[in-house]
Amino acid sequence: MVLELIRADGVLLRRDAIAAGYDDKQLYRLVAAREIVRIRHGAYAATQTWSALDDGGRHGMLSSAVVRQYDDDIALSHGSAVLRLAGPVHGLDLANVHISHLDNRSGRRNVAGVVHHKGDTRVMDVTRLDGCWTTSPARTVIDVVLMYGFEVGVVVADDFLHRGLTTKAELWQLYEHMKHWPGALVVRLVIGFADGDSESVGESLGRLLFRRLGLPIPELQFQVRRPDGSVAGRTDWAWPQHRTLGEFDGMEKYTRWLRPGESPTDAVLREKRREDELRELTGWTLIRLVWGDLFRIEQTARRLQIVFARAA
Repeated sequence: MVLELIRADGVLLRRDAIAAGYDDKQLYRLVAAREIVRIRHGAYAATQTWSALDDGGRHGMLSSAVVRQYDDDIALSHGSAVLRLAGPVHGLDLANVHISHLDNRSGRRNVAGVVHHKGDTRVMDVTRLDGCWTTSPARTVIDVVLMYGFEVGVVVADDFLHRGLTTKAELWQLYEHMKHWPGALVVRLVIGFADGDSESVGESLGRLLFRRLGLPIPELQFQVRRPDGSVAGRTDWAWPQHRTLGEFDGMEKYTRWLRPGESPTDAVLREKRREDELRELTGWTLIRLVWGDLFRIEQTARRLQIVFARAA
């Protein structure tokens, strides 16, 4: 059956089905029977698999289809490279697959859900990953900044730095090569602001919010110690000058990062005990931000200003 031709990436190409003896009528019947779904021109996936994917997963499968349909002179780039490198999807265009042509002959254009970019790449700007060319982590950061701007660039740069995919030194070295490109000023600002101690998208967006509000940039992953020197805990942010600790409360803290045998309720109670101990040890205020707070700018600003003023 044609489903046997689906590769590990979940994609079935029409040309592979035709080469195996199937024809378009059979593919059409399978689509009508909802056994497979056409995900782009000449590419299919098992309906059950496709339906279970989120937007990021579908983009990854589309990317796999595109790189298999094109010659080996293209590389996944921009947001598509971010996803191939398991980076954050915040602010990215997931509707289109982005590729850079390594022969430098194609300018930017959008054709059938594929955005083609002129490569202008050097040897160290691409890497081989999962059987296809992908722009390197450092080059991907640069491309993302130039396409999406400061916020998305910081989110991606923080993530790549945190996971050790690139370094500040590598980013600065690449910046020297393209510092005369249009938009290079934003690249310089992102590299200067990015910090690998940010461990999540929420923490990065929090830092951007504090910057926007003109508030002091916090210390990251601040450790609070007990009298015996042991670490009672660390917080996402800290403003020692304002005697304030800060935490970003994402749902992962209470779902994905559960300890063995622990329920979400257990995690909430454990977190409360940790918070109480941090307050007792420091005598400082601890403020928590959730996703909504990152976008309720004026309200969050008032909360922080009140806390800082009280500490003063």
